[in-house]
Amino acid sequence: MTSLIMLPAILVDMVGSFIIIVLSFLSLRYAWLLIRKQPENFLWGFLFYFCLTLVCFSVSRAVGHLLKQLLLIADNTEQWHVLAPYSGGFNTLLMISLAAVSIYYHKGIEGFRAIQQKAKSLKEANEQLEVSADKLLKMNANLEEMVEQRTKKLSASEKKFRNFFINSKDMVYFCDSVNRLVNMNTAGLEMLGYTMEDERNLTLQNIFCNEDDLEKYFETLIAVGFVEDLEVEFVRADGSVIYVLLSATAVYDEERNFIGCEGIAKDLTRVRTMMEQLASSEKMASVGQMAAGVAHEINTPLGVILGYSQLMMDDFSPDSEEGQSLQVIERQAKACRKIVADLLKFSRQSESARENIQINEVLEDVLAVTEHSLNMDHIHAHRDFSDNLPAIVGDTEKLRQVFVNFINNAHHAMEEDGGGDIYLSSRYEEESNRVVATVRDTGHGIPEDVVTKIFDPFFTTKSVGKGTGLGLSVSYGIVQEHGGTIEVESPVKGRGGEKIRGTAFHVKLPVTLRESPSVNEDLNLEQF
Repeated sequence: MTSLIMLPAILVDMVGSFIIIVLSFLSLRYAWLLIRKQPENFLWGFLFYFCLTLVCFSVSRAVGHLLKQLLLIADNTEQWHVLAPYSGGFNTLLMISLAAVSIYYHKGIEGFRAIQQKAKSLKEANEQLEVSADKLLKMNANLEEMVEQRTKKLSASEKKFRNFFINSKDMVYFCDSVNRLVNMNTAGLEMLGYTMEDERNLTLQNIFCNEDDLEKYFETLIAVGFVEDLEVEFVRADGSVIYVLLSATAVYDEERNFIGCEGIAKDLTRVRTMMEQLASSEKMASVGQMAAGVAHEINTPLGVILGYSQLMMDDFSPDSEEGQSLQVIERQAKACRKIVADLLKFSRQSESARENIQINEVLEDVLAVTEHSLNMDHIHAHRDFSDNLPAIVGDTEKLRQVFVNFINNAHHAMEEDGGGDIYLSSRYEEESNRVVATVRDTGHGIPEDVVTKIFDPFFTTKSVGKGTGLGLSVSYGIVQEHGGTIEVESPVKGRGGEKIRGTAFHVKLPVTLRESPSVNEDLNLEQF
C-alpha cells in the first residue's frame, strides 16, 4: 500500500534522473561544438569542463536514484544500504567539484578578459607593426629605387667625365699641392712626348719652360682660385718648346685647404706658327709693294745715268782718266740695275711662264750647274728623289733660281768648315697634295733670332760684297707666286727626333695649281 502511494514520486524521480542525464549530455555536446568553433575562446572551454563535471554529477546522482529504485523494487534493500554510502560520497565529491568550478568562474573570466585585453593590445601592436613594416618596406623600395637612380646618374656622369678625360685632344691633368702631376690623359702625354711610366715622376716644374710663368700660374691660382687663358711655354721630353693656352682651377678640401689643381692645356704651336707665317706674308707683301715702287722710281734716272755714261765713253779714250771714271760709272750703274731687277722679281713684277714641270728635273738641272763648284770646296751633293712625282705648273727658270739661291747659301754656310754635305730630296705629300723639295746642308745653321728675318729684303749675315740680301727674298716671292710655301728648319730634326746640325729649306708646291695669267712686265730693263 505504501509503495502504491509513493509510485508517482518514484516515477518522477526515475524520469527526472533520466532527463537530467540526457540534458547534461546535450549541454556537454553543445559546449564541445562551441569549442570546435572557437577553440581559443576561454569561456567555451570553461563551459565545456563545467558541463563535463555536471554530466558526471548528474550521471552519478541519476544512477544513484535509478539504482536505488531498481534495487528497492527488486527488494534488494541490503545491497542498496551497502552501495548508498559510496553513491552519496561520490555525489558529494562531484558536487564539491562543481561548486569549486563555479566559484573560480569569475577568476577565470577576469583572467580571460585580461588575456583578451593583452591579446587585443598585442594585436593592435602587431597591426601597427605591420603598418610600420609596410611603410618601411615601401620606404625601403623607394630608397632602393632612389639609390639605383642616383647610382645610374653617378655612373653616367663618371662615364662622361672618363670619356672626356680619355678622348680629349687637349691636355687634361690633375696636380697635388706640391706640384706633382697625379694624373694626365694620353693626349697630354703625347703632347709632351712622355710615356705612362714617365707620368709618375713628372711635376709642373718639369714641363713649364719659364719659372716666372709657373710662379705667375700659382700666384693667380692661390689668389683667385682659377687661371684662365694663360699663354705659356711647355718643354717636351726632347727639349723642344710648345706654346699652350692654359686654364686651371684650384681644388680645396672640406676645410678650404688647397690640395691641388686641375687644368686643361691646348697646344697653340701650330696656330702660332700660322699666325707668324701670316704676319710674315703680310710684311713681305708690304715690302714687295714698297720695293716695286722704289724700283720704278730708280729705273728712269738709272737709265739716264747708264745711257749718258755709255755715250760719253765714245768721246774719251778707255785709258784716260775720264774714260776709266766713265767705266766705273757704267759698272756701278749695271750693279744697281741688277739690284732693281731682283727687287722687281721679289715684287713679282716680272713676266712668268706657265708650264708643266717635273721638280726632279729642276733639281738635277740646278745640281748640274752648281755641283762642280761645290766639289771644288769639298762639299758633296746627295740626291734622294722620289720617282713618279706628279707635275706642277710654274716657271722653270724661276724655280731654278730658287734652288740655286738655296744651294749658294748652303755653300757659303759650309765654306768655313772646309767642306760638308748637301742633301737634295723630293717627295709627294699626299695629305696636302703638294710636291716637297728639300735642300739641307750641314753648315753652321741659322741663329734662332735671325730665322724670322732671313726673307726680309736686304737682310744678310754675309760680309760686305758677298750678297745683297735679296736672294732669299726673291726666292720667297717666286714660291709665293707659284702658290707654294717655304719652311725653314735650323737645326734640322732627324727621323728619330734628334737635332742635326745644319739648315733645311722645304719648298712645298701645289700639284693642281690653276693656270693664272702671266704678269706682264711693264718694265723693259734692256732699254738701257
